[in-house]
Formats: sequence, structure tokens, C-alpha cells
Amino acid sequence: MSHPSAGMTRTPVCVVRPMTDSTLENREWHLTRRPEGGLADDDVALVSTSLPPPEAEQVRVRNAWLSVDPYMRGRMRDVKSYVPPFGLNEPMTGGAIGVVESVGDGTSLEPGQTVLHQKGWRTAAVLAEDNVRALGDGGSDQPPQRYLGVLGMPGLTAYVGLLEIGGLNPGETVFVSAAAGAVGSAAVQIARASGASTVIGSAGGPEKSRGVRDDLGADVALDYRAEPIANQLMAAADDGIDVYFDNVGGDHLEAALTAMRTYGRVVMCGAISQYNATTPEPGPRNLFMAVSKRLRLQGFIINDHDALHPAFERDMTRWLDDGAVTTRETVRTGIESAPDAFRELFTGGNIGKMLIQLDHPTRT
Repeated sequence: MSHPSAGMTRTPVCVVRPMTDSTLENREWHLTRRPEGGLADDDVALVSTSLPPPEAEQVRVRNAWLSVDPYMRGRMRDVKSYVPPFGLNEPMTGGAIGVVESVGDGTSLEPGQTVLHQKGWRTAAVLAEDNVRALGDGGSDQPPQRYLGVLGMPGLTAYVGLLEIGGLNPGETVFVSAAAGAVGSAAVQIARASGASTVIGSAGGPEKSRGVRDDLGADVALDYRAEPIANQLMAAADDGIDVYFDNVGGDHLEAALTAMRTYGRVVMCGAISQYNATTPEPGPRNLFMAVSKRLRLQGFIINDHDALHPAFERDMTRWLDDGAVTTRETVRTGIESAPDAFRELFTGGNIGKMLIQLDHPTRT
């Protein structure tokens, strides 16, 4: 079967399963086929089901916010990686914020509490209490959806990448690619708050570039759609860069290797330019510069750095309260919008964190 265009919009496939008394209606996205290239409409199906009351030490949660993230594209492939692939004809997962609807015996949570968990791509979920985190107990008055963005995994990724992996020192020059995205926008602001002397960010299009400079505080914003990124980066950083935070790979990584100073550090966070590729992309043509300049290129997985979470949350909360870091969000509404919102991550449709806002499911 040939794939339809990834940009097409159609009425979602909906499979209806019977509901019983005292259940909660749930709608969830299932992966039905491994995508080839971008996610196509026939690769997913919206399934309607029902959730029973929670058992002992369980909670039932009505989701209010869902996260879609580029890393999820890797989980749609049937390949061994640092996180298991999504199963076919099973609900996909991801970050979510919800409200506890009911609780089983032996739980410490109460109905009405706001919680963070990993059963996203759906309107409701039943989880073990150990698999949810109650929000609002740490004294922060930040809106809960921030814990899917700048106070959550994207913010922590930027924090760990710059300060732990990149070893950013005050007075250094930093280049961040995809600087208008969830991780990139946090990285630009963390670099500035941590004392970088010059922060350069790249983004696609004049509106995003202006936002990286005017809203996020980058010294220089490069529009990679206007002219080759290599030419722009060499002009913007004629004295070189010390730390490159790589979200893109491809031509951005090649340009950064040329611009790096001796003993510079490349933080390899992602390569969104290649996630939908159907054949392997060639590596940078100038990779030998890592040898001649004595560079350090290091990838990382955020799950390996849980020990830094308390420091991150403390620092990020302070930066938000002080105005050193601001939040940028793109919000789509309704569970039906999730696949299109996910696709927009790869076409430049988001500024900052992409979020899905849900209506509450109904009880029957």
C-alpha cells in the first residue's frame, strides 16, 4: 500500500469498544503501521475505549495536556534503541499532565490533584501511583503545562547538555541550532543566564529568527532558510565558537565543526533534519576537524542524568521567577490534533514547546 502525503488531513479512524458502568471514556492513538518517511494518516488510528475504576494503589487520571516530541519518531521504528519502540496496534506513550479523577485503596493521592505522567497520546489513563508525580507541592506557581516544556524534559535536556555535557564556562561563545524549538529555546536562555558572552541561534524563517533574538535574547539569530548556514555562521562567529548545542545534524553540524575553536565541545542532542530520512544520511564531510582542533563530540540521553533534576528545577524556577527565562508554547486543541501537531515538529510549525490541550473526557 502506498503512503498518502504526510501533510494530508482526514477524519481519524475510530475503533469503538463497548463501555461498562462506572467507566471513564478514553480515546487513544495507536500506531498501526511503521512510517516510511513522515508520519502518514494510515500509520495511526484513534481508538475509543473505556477505563475501569482504579484498583488498589492505582489512580485514574483525566489528561489535560499532552506532549509531542521529535524523539517519538524514533520509537515508531522497529529498531533497538535506548527506549523500546512503540508496539503496533497499541497506544503510544509520552509526557502528559492530568487531574486525578479517582483513586484506589492504599493511595496517598486524592481526586483533584494535578499530576505528571508518561501515558500521553490519550485522554485518560489508569496508572500505578508510583508512575505519577504530583505537581504543586514544591511552592511553584508555574502553570502545570510548563512541566512538559521548560520545567520538564526539554528544559532539563538543555540544562544538562550545556552545563554538564558541554561544560559551558562564563565568557564563552555558544551556538544553538533549532533555537526556536522547545529544547533550543531553553538552551539559548540557559546559555545567557549562565554567563555566555555571545549566544548565536539558528531558526527557519524571519519570524522565528526575530523571536530568537528579540524574545530569547540571542546576540545573533541566523535564518537557515535565507542562505547556507555555513556562510552565516562564519560571519557571525569569525572568532569561533566554544560550545555547539546540536539539535539538527546535517549541514548545521558541518558548519559548526568548521567554526569551532580548538578544544571546543559539540553537544549532540538530536538530528531532526534526519529523523524522517528513508536512507542513511552521509556524515559531515569535515569530521576530521574533530581531530585537528582536538574537539570533543558527545551525545547523551537525558534519562542518564536524573541526579541533576533537583538542581535543574531549582535553577530553572529561579530563572523563570526572575524573568531570565521565558516560555514559548504552540498549542493545538483536541486529541484529534495530535498527529498533525507531531508532523508540524518536522516542518517548522511550532515555536517553543508543542502542546495538545484536551477537553476532559466524560464519565458514564
